Amino acid sequence: MRSKYLVKELLSEITELLTPYIPRASREAQLLLMAHLNIDELWLITHQTTEVENTKELFEWVNRRVKNEPFEYITNRVSFYSEEFFIKQGALIPRPETELLIEEVIKNFPDKESSLTFVEVGVGSGIISVVLARHFLNASFIAVDISEAALEIAKVNIEKFGLSDRIELRLGSLLEPVDEKIDYLVSNPPYIEDGVVLESNLDYEPQNALFGGKVGDEIIKELLDEVLKQKIKFFTCEMGYDQQDKIRLYLEHKNIHSLEFYKDYSSFDRGFTLKVQN
Repeated sequence: MRSKYLVKELLSEITELLTPYIPRASREAQLLLMAHLNIDELWLITHQTTEVENTKELFEWVNRRVKNEPFEYITNRVSFYSEEFFIKQGALIPRPETELLIEEVIKNFPDKESSLTFVEVGVGSGIISVVLARHFLNASFIAVDISEAALEIAKVNIEKFGLSDRIELRLGSLLEPVDEKIDYLVSNPPYIEDGVVLESNLDYEPQNALFGGKVGDEIIKELLDEVLKQKIKFFTCEMGYDQQDKIRLYLEHKNIHSLEFYKDYSSFDRGFTLKVQN
């Protein structure tokens, strides 16, 4: 590793290091360099012969990427709902499909001025509560997680968007730390069946945010029980692609108003909204 590189030389060397391990290595090299220098693509294209110094951290990033650590954890950045959020190990990396959960909430409650009390179970990086709080300007939010590490990450994002006065973080399991009346419950809980072998990059992500139990839907069913017990009017939840029939059967003889499922970008079942009878 040299002390100085031209931009085009850096891109070439990083691409060569990544190529045996990473698909689209040339593009990843560009993205890593852009994140390291905090530049956009136009600057990168027009400054190919600019000298770059202090590349030690950049090559450390490359070595981490070679080991299949997710790009988002390396750069501490993730794009979601047209915004950039802070992320690091300790919280699940937000997926594009989770944007659909937010769209479902907005669709089911279009009154932006309403002063609802939202509760999010499994807040993770905080992205769901932050995006919803920026849409529902008069609503208050309680965001719960069992992980102190996740709550610290969520706190960074909540403070970044100036929402500390409207989103309260609480440590605990499911709805255990919430005594308030809940108008709308939202969750992207763990829902993968224990023992399922996942892609190696998922080893870096918190396993308790991925695996939901022996069957996979146990936590979803616990939340459904609480929704029915407390008569929470709205519950929007992400789920596994193969869980629709199980959820329908679980609610078959329960006192509900409606149950609607939505699909993801690949047309797989991805979540539902439950409305409870008053």
